[in-house]
Amino acid sequence: MIKKIAASILSADFGRISEEVKAVETAGADWIHIDVMDGHFVPNITVGPRVVEAIRKATSLPLDVHLMIEKPQRYLEEFAAAGADWLTIHAEATLHIHRAIQKIRELGAKAGIALNPATPLGFVQNILSDLDMILVMTVNPGFGGQEFIRSMLPKVRECRKLIDQSRADVLLEVDGGVHPDTIGDLADAGADVFVSGSAIFHDHDSDYLKSIGQLKAACCF
Repeated sequence: MIKKIAASILSADFGRISEEVKAVETAGADWIHIDVMDGHFVPNITVGPRVVEAIRKATSLPLDVHLMIEKPQRYLEEFAAAGADWLTIHAEATLHIHRAIQKIRELGAKAGIALNPATPLGFVQNILSDLDMILVMTVNPGFGGQEFIRSMLPKVRECRKLIDQSRADVLLEVDGGVHPDTIGDLADAGADVFVSGSAIFHDHDSDYLKSIGQLKAACCF
């Protein structure tokens, strides 16, 4: 399977977000990753559907919308209407995971489940056939630029094994501390999609083509 780089706008310059999105698309990003935070599920507040809608107008790339919010089922229709191609909710954020996943698919988006570092893979075992992606968090969610939690590598390997054994058509995404020094290990562990923010947008005057190229080279794309 072809590996994909999802450029996380959490580290972008929000004062010129459309330009930033267009720049990373030109530089070779495969997806645009949008972190939605509500100040409750995580201790940070970011963007809502209107920003997703604006980003949708700026790029033809798939929009990978990561809902780090409580009771995400309340807002699925709004984010799907705003142009999300992928909607990923947290297993820890709702009591009715299966119902929410079904709703995402009914809305025409692809459905993902995110797992915090301390959340076991058992949360997804019974719904694998209903998923399009599993997101293994390799930092605790809420802020960009955090250090990669190396002890998550066995969890990524275990998730890869679970997907392969089930023969489900499910992508494995990783998010947190993804940079040229860690992406190779994550690729070896079986990840398909790599969310990277600070490694790409670390300097808003930097060469995004070079930054994304380094990520791709580091895991032998």
